[in-house]
Amino acid sequence: MTSKLAVALLAAIVLSAALHEASVLPRIETELRCLCIGTHSIPFHPKFIRELRVIESGPHCANSEVIVKLDNETSLCLNPKEKWVQNVVQLFLER
Repeated sequence: MTSKLAVALLAAIVLSAALHEASVLPRIETELRCLCIGTHSIPFHPKFIRELRVIESGPHCANSEVIVKLDNETSLCLNPKEKWVQNVVQLFLER
């Protein structure tokens, strides 16, 4: 009798976890949004960039975003339509 109770309890826990996970997914999708409010357009040398992330447009944001972290820990959003930004992204892709 104890083993049947243990199996029933385990099944209830697994079912609860599966239902809980399914209920969280739509909430996460609605919280996604653009990370960049404004963009930096003044060119600077790529040697100051420590990290570069390119986030393509999608359901979370209609704009493509280029986010860089500089050596002094400052994060900047760059305008992906600027030619110099495209050159910097290409430079990082070749590395």
